[in-house]
Amino acid sequence: MSLVTAEIRASASEVYHGDAICQEKSKFLLTEMGLPNGLLPLEDIEECGYVEKTGFVWLKQKKEKKHKFEKIGKLVSYGTEVTAFIEKFKIKKLTGVKTKEMLMWITLNEITVDNPDSGKITFKATSGLFRTFPVSAFQLEDVKKDVKSVDAAKETKKDDGVEVAKDTQAKVDVAKDTPLVKEV
Repeated sequence: MSLVTAEIRASASEVYHGDAICQEKSKFLLTEMGLPNGLLPLEDIEECGYVEKTGFVWLKQKKEKKHKFEKIGKLVSYGTEVTAFIEKFKIKKLTGVKTKEMLMWITLNEITVDNPDSGKITFKATSGLFRTFPVSAFQLEDVKKDVKSVDAAKETKKDDGVEVAKDTQAKVDVAKDTPLVKEV
């Protein structure tokens, strides 16, 4: 039975359909809330939504997904529907997420970054058990906070009066809003 009712959908601040936009929005929300952007590595997301007033968020994917976080060696299972209440540095009342501990699947219900400067994140189970890991184990490395990549930008250079196009990779320093061009 789905926890996302028609009433919840109607009260949602944001509802998106399709994997690409849902991937982008879920990573953005995690980052905005001070959580690592790789915390929910879901695939084939059909729908996601966020109720800003209550902090309720949901993600629906086509099928259950198991993911191993290589840096800590932990296997996590994500159900077809993942729901939670999200706030700054915390996910509460989490459903649809289990982790494997000593041959048993343990249901997680809370994720907290207690002190952002410590670089630690704590996962709590419904049974009261908890584990703490480095935040970096759940952070995607291909996303930069201070640099945006622009693929295959073209730079035109005049060489003895003849214009020559060169392939370049342009990067924009967001803080200064100035392009940083690197030849490829």
